[in-house]
Amino acid sequence: MPKTDNFIFTGLKIIAWIIFVGLSIDAGGLVVNFIFSIFNPEFVHNLYQKLDLHEMYQQNKSAFFGIYAFILIIAILKAHMFYLVVILVTKINLSKPFDSFVSKQITKISYYTLSIGILSSIARQIAKYLVHYGYATDQLNGFWEDSQAFIVMSAVIYIIATIFRKGVEIQNENDLTV
Repeated sequence: MPKTDNFIFTGLKIIAWIIFVGLSIDAGGLVVNFIFSIFNPEFVHNLYQKLDLHEMYQQNKSAFFGIYAFILIIAILKAHMFYLVVILVTKINLSKPFDSFVSKQITKISYYTLSIGILSSIARQIAKYLVHYGYATDQLNGFWEDSQAFIVMSAVIYIIATIFRKGVEIQNENDLTV
């Protein structure tokens, strides 16, 4: 493998780690926000992302728990998806990339991406629905505004996973014939 490709791949490993750590911090901060918003709501204004849904909590607890559940699940799924990416980039053998581990890992990443897209789309529709009942959900749009991008990205990743699966089959056949 040329030095340029090796350098670029090392850079991608570092970027994957940085994104994973950032998403993990984001998910952890949202979990802390959730706990504080239930037990000590007056400190919510000083917490991570200043996500204050205390008014929704006072009006309708089930709406609050439902919306926050979507926020937490989406954040945790994003962090776990990048954990899978980190595992993939650290364990892949670039001299022989078509193996079953890589194929399975890329398939898992596509499923997580699709799950994030679908849950984000559902959450966005629920938030729009809650606006009709007087709930302020504008501050939540950042959590699921990219739902369509995740759905399209999952299709692309699934195609790549299918190509890798076929590459594994061809490579195994070549290994047996040689």
